[in-house]
This record gives sequence, structure tokens and C-alpha cells, in this order.
Amino acid sequence: MFDNYDYFKKEFKKFDDHDWSADKISLGASPDVIFHPFGQKDMVNSPAHYTRGTQEAIDTIEEAIQDAPDVKSGMLQAQALKYLLRLWLKGNAPQDSEKAQWYLSRLIEHLKDTQ
Repeated sequence: MFDNYDYFKKEFKKFDDHDWSADKISLGASPDVIFHPFGQKDMVNSPAHYTRGTQEAIDTIEEAIQDAPDVKSGMLQAQALKYLLRLWLKGNAPQDSEKAQWYLSRLIEHLKDTQ
């Protein structure tokens, strides 16, 4: 059923009785990549490019936008931050920089229009 189940079981034999279905562990490929116990990356709940550092990107973004003057401003700021916070982690920094710049330019125009 799972390609690396035997390897996983051998490496973590002392935990055989544990219910692994709810856990996530690192299998040592990279300290910043979180894997499902059977070697599958959890790209929904814990993608590595959002979980780098001491705080997840979503937590940083939520704190940053809480004082935005309106919903559109907060959304545009959040999108720019999203690309900037993971800039070095996805493999295409120039493209992500341009995406952040695109959202930041829209935010600047929106803020000018609302003054």
C-alpha cells in the first residue's frame, strides 16, 4: 500500500503501537520540510514554504493586516506579504518578487484612491 512503510516501521519500531494517521513527522530530508508519516509531503496544512521560521506565514500575515483601513487594503497587503515571506523558499525569487510588487502596486493605487 505505501512504498516506504517497511522502512518507516523499521526506523520507528519503538512507536509501532502509535496511531500515525494523525501525526506529521520529519523524515530528515530537510529540517524545514514536514512529511506525512508515510513520506508524503503535507502541502495543504504545512507546506515548507509557509512554515519556515518560528511562526507560520499565515500568523504573521493575520497580525500584519489587522489594522488595515479596509478589507481590500488588508487583502492586497496580505498577498504582497505572502510572496515576500516565502521569497527564498519556492525556487523562483524573481517571479515571486514581481508578484509581490504587483499586489503592492495595487495597494498603493487603492490607498491613493481612498484618500
